Amino acid sequence: MTVTAPPASARRAAATSATGAARPGLRHALTRHRGPLIAGAAAFALLLGAVLLGGGGWPGALSVDLSAPLERGSDWIIGNRDSHPLFLYFLGHVSNAVVLAVRAVYLVLLAAGWAGVTAAVGLVAWRVAGIRLALVSVAAFGVCGLLGMWVPTLQTLALMVVAVAASVLLGGLLGLAAGLSDRMHRVLRPVLDTMQVLPAFAYLLPVVLVFGIGVPAAVLATVVYAAPPMARLTALGLRGADAGVMEAVASLGATGRQRLLTARLPLARRELLLGVNQSIMMALGMAVIASVIGAGGLGDRVYQALASVDVGAALAAGVPVVLLAIVLDRVTAAAGESVGAAPGRRTGLGPVLALAVTAAVAVAGRLTDRLSWPESWTVDIAEPVNRAVDWMTAHLYSGVPVVGGTADWAGRFTTWVLNPLRDGLQWLPWWAVLVTVAAVALLIGTWRTAATAVLAMAAIGVLGVWDPALDTLSQVLAAVAVTLLLGVLLGVAAARSARLGRALRPVLDVFQTMPQFVYLIPVVALFGVGRAPAVAAAVVYALPAVVRITAEGVRGVDPSVMESSRSLGATGLQQLFHVQLPLARPALLLAVNQGVVLVLAVVVIGGLVGGGALGYDAVFGLAQGDLATGLVAGAAIVCLGLTLDRVTQPTERRAHAGKGA
Repeated sequence: MTVTAPPASARRAAATSATGAARPGLRHALTRHRGPLIAGAAAFALLLGAVLLGGGGWPGALSVDLSAPLERGSDWIIGNRDSHPLFLYFLGHVSNAVVLAVRAVYLVLLAAGWAGVTAAVGLVAWRVAGIRLALVSVAAFGVCGLLGMWVPTLQTLALMVVAVAASVLLGGLLGLAAGLSDRMHRVLRPVLDTMQVLPAFAYLLPVVLVFGIGVPAAVLATVVYAAPPMARLTALGLRGADAGVMEAVASLGATGRQRLLTARLPLARRELLLGVNQSIMMALGMAVIASVIGAGGLGDRVYQALASVDVGAALAAGVPVVLLAIVLDRVTAAAGESVGAAPGRRTGLGPVLALAVTAAVAVAGRLTDRLSWPESWTVDIAEPVNRAVDWMTAHLYSGVPVVGGTADWAGRFTTWVLNPLRDGLQWLPWWAVLVTVAAVALLIGTWRTAATAVLAMAAIGVLGVWDPALDTLSQVLAAVAVTLLLGVLLGVAAARSARLGRALRPVLDVFQTMPQFVYLIPVVALFGVGRAPAVAAAVVYALPAVVRITAEGVRGVDPSVMESSRSLGATGLQQLFHVQLPLARPALLLAVNQGVVLVLAVVVIGGLVGGGALGYDAVFGLAQGDLATGLVAGAAIVCLGLTLDRVTQPTERRAHAGKGA
């Protein structure tokens, strides 16, 4: 029998098929052993670095001293504010418009009087969510007056109205562009991602450089900080519009503008109102922090009290901030939930009647000369609170037998955790830190995220603040470890116990609406000043988000999977460790990411209560007018935030499947 060789084309096809079959196998092997390969490469890089580069911190030859050019730039801006066309014909008009808008809103609130403002708030809450929220809102504003904080509350509210209006407008326009254009969405998405992970403090320095200390800088920093959530949710709502509805509208011959106004925007109302809610909450938090640069209002009272360690005065101003946050959050959240409800189910007065009632109450207050909150109706809580703090200092601070007081705990945490962690990070060679960052980023992300993280970390060294940044990093790592330990335990317990979940829900709601600044008040009362109180405030601030995300992830495991494991005889602990936690891994990774971002935000603000490191440099630069120091610290905070976000944010990798015949 004669054997005939196959044609050349057949041989090439067979070779191609074999190669195509081999490549997916190689990719699968690389993916399966990704962790060990990255760990081995990192170990090799560390060994090579030890041989070639030695030890030591960031080399001075790789640093750039930016103080001189920054000081020259600052001097140029200050010297040209009254003469350069950029300031005369653009930035000056922006600043004046902001001042006039805030002043106009403030004068309107003053003209309405305390009774008119309270009535307006109560009627709006009644219209949106019913009598219960209306009573809560009226009581909250009444407490603001009782604490002697009516005028600061109006100042904060006026700044909030202007800042929220501008941030909603700006964020809505950006979200509209991203929702209608794929190219704009790809461009804006990384920008918005970056802006949302930056600590609030980082936004203060650039606006101070341009607008100086005062209301314009505070409002514009608040606008920039609060616009990203509105932009993201607007784009999400527009891009998620029902395809069937859009196709039906297009089939009727509607133009692009008509489709937007009659279909896309109405379908995205829920996301738009959620964006307004998120912008309001972020604006309130930033408006309080912006007291450092002259925002005034409640934040300024808190800041001045913290500067003098007057816990009673800080609490008297902090309680209205919390109440204002709760009212604004509940009212706007209720407005979002009421979208799409039947008209007959809506509660309360009509808008025209509510406006008429408010005007009548305001006129009555003016006629009776009772526009200002009566002095006889105020209660001074600062003195009794300070007496309680003095008692705590005398008894709980260091006088508790056996376990020691809060000062002892803070001292031990600093001595046993913060100091060794900081010294260990600062002892590591600079290249070892970069290799570790790259390895961690590669384990959960892609080479792009690793490159971004390494470049951001290297930029800190180039800025010449390597050691302060590692000090801040040590505080963040310590706070994240405590936050994750407590948060995962509470989240798992809340997911597995419906009763505990219901009990924790209102507590988490309140804690998540409180601005960052307010968390510094109780920790100063309990622990004094230092790095440990800054870490404690960061833990309390980040804990609610970690608890909620963990609980949702564990609770969201497929019930059929749980039932199958139960039928196989798995115990409760076995189900938790072998089923629920592995399946909830994406939620747990998200909890880690959110915990890191939130902790960093408060650790930086902890510079106000002795946290030191980058936070202190930023506060010092703002307080002393040393913008070079402040801007360098702010840039380093931005880079550290980017690094921490990239090494804790899982990135979806593209799967390359082999093509079948």
